[in-house]
Amino acid sequence: MGHPQEARDRSEAVDDIRSQMEPARRTRTSGIDRALQIFDYLQRVEQASTAYEIAREIGAPLSTIYAIIDDLLSKDLLDRDAKGLIWLGPRLYHYGLTYARNLDLLGATTQEMHELARLSGETVQVCGRDQDMMVVLAMEDGGGHFSVSSRVGSRSPLNWTASGRLLVGHLPDDELLTIFKRSARVSPTGRAETDPQVLVDNAREALAQGYSIQAGESDFAVACIAAPICDNRGVCHATMSIVVPESKVHPDLITLVKSSARRVESRLGWLR
Repeated sequence: MGHPQEARDRSEAVDDIRSQMEPARRTRTSGIDRALQIFDYLQRVEQASTAYEIAREIGAPLSTIYAIIDDLLSKDLLDRDAKGLIWLGPRLYHYGLTYARNLDLLGATTQEMHELARLSGETVQVCGRDQDMMVVLAMEDGGGHFSVSSRVGSRSPLNWTASGRLLVGHLPDDELLTIFKRSARVSPTGRAETDPQVLVDNAREALAQGYSIQAGESDFAVACIAAPICDNRGVCHATMSIVVPESKVHPDLITLVKSSARRVESRLGWLR
């Protein structure tokens, strides 16, 4: 039998090794996190990519990405096209359908979206927030000849859009400032505001007045009129918006969009 002191020394040595290894375990990226990084990357670029491109963009070892992609392919969470490029899989689509069917907010806004498109004759979009981006959740073409480039699933930086400002307008000032410092980008037209403090003020003002207008900030000659859909606490969960040529912005359209957003709130029992 060994000496008790030797046993204690060995035990302390093992504990010391474990404590040195613990930070490495904490900082290691899990397989689930890597899978989410792959999904996020493909959603961001909106096109099929090679495993090498994915690994390079998310900063992961190529061998790790190959293994995770093969596993996700086998589960239909990713798909491989005829050229061998990687894209989102059909299983994700089925999950999305189930989520949409059970989301009261999207159901209520979709009904109202169709009615607003009929009344206005213009293209109507329902928009939400995905972290630092505004995303088009649903859309109804107005039947006119005006072509809208942003379709369902399109994502834009928050500072480019009327909806983007509204979707974060309820947040505390310090959080708003952090978001805009991190995410504000120059738009294709160069007309979108990028100063974080100005964006904070604009977001506050837009939510307070119940609507926001952007004209030519993300696309030349294109305007958007958006109204917030807020709960009882004033949290903006989505926006109802009309997309029109810049020359067609009119007070009557502002009234229509605001009334539509208020009806959605009423359907959901959100009385402010």
